[in-house]
Amino acid sequence: MAQPDPAPSADAIHLNAISKRYGRTLALDAVSFNVRDQELFALLGPNGAGKTTLLHILCTILRPDSGTALIDGIDVAKNPLEARQRLGIVFQEPSLDDRLTVRENLELHGLVYGVPRKLRRQRIEEMLALVELSDWASKPVRALSSGMKRRLEIARALIHDSRILLLDEPTVGLDAQTRDRIWAYLRRLRAERDITVLVTTHYIEEVEDCDRVCIIDSGKVLALDTPEALKRAHGQSLVRLTPTAEADLEAITARYQDRLTARKGNELTLVSDDAFITAFLAEFGTRITALKVEVPSLETVFLTLTGRELRDRAAGAREQTLAFGKRGGEHTR
Repeated sequence: MAQPDPAPSADAIHLNAISKRYGRTLALDAVSFNVRDQELFALLGPNGAGKTTLLHILCTILRPDSGTALIDGIDVAKNPLEARQRLGIVFQEPSLDDRLTVRENLELHGLVYGVPRKLRRQRIEEMLALVELSDWASKPVRALSSGMKRRLEIARALIHDSRILLLDEPTVGLDAQTRDRIWAYLRRLRAERDITVLVTTHYIEEVEDCDRVCIIDSGKVLALDTPEALKRAHGQSLVRLTPTAEADLEAITARYQDRLTARKGNELTLVSDDAFITAFLAEFGTRITALKVEVPSLETVFLTLTGRELRDRAAGAREQTLAFGKRGGEHTR
């Protein structure tokens, strides 16, 4: 696993041994990593892995029990207001005022952050154009779809002088087409605004184009590298097969118990290699109805590191993201 760089001042985000406990539950266990300047960085892990807790520490909602978190070289615990000025934040929970129009939501955010009037108006128009909401500027937020609201939240996060954009599960609840569109906006933002983007997700397919991916589970960093490097280091080839009958399923399961990674209904998933395919087909080729070989992927990386598939686990009680506004005397998050 890649280690944090020795000179945190060169990074947009620097975490050193961050730990956080809720009662007896250790949500974060000595988490350390860096996010480089202008990087598109993903935190990948199931619900309950500690991703949201980590983002709440970075945006000063929570204080870590131990460790240090730096935003653009600023200690978030010692100088929270200064750190916030550099952040644009999009939480999981909606935070727009649906009684106001699209433009009024952006205007309010600019006022809260003290953006001068002329610059504020300029940025509002720029952001509306970027997320393709210019034609909706005078519409009340309640008239927008879920995907449009998420795009508006991204635009709002960049009205002030934010250099670092934090997004917590920005595509949860959105259809596949809208999810793809949100990620297209993020890549375009990084290119056009030279900003750093840190995004959390439990959708493996979303992080293939990120610069680096940090896999986190149960509050621990399991691996951190580029998607291709992770696949080379930890990926596996898999075979998904469907036995012809129950007796065949039991026979294959017993024969290859050491390779079995998943059993869903009458489908088995086995760890594969070239030699295995030849041997398996010679022994069981007439006792299966379907066979599919999958090359190493980020899904198999997660499987290798955790011994299970990445799945959507039940989330715990929601953390109160409104605390961000309350602590700083702000209306918006």
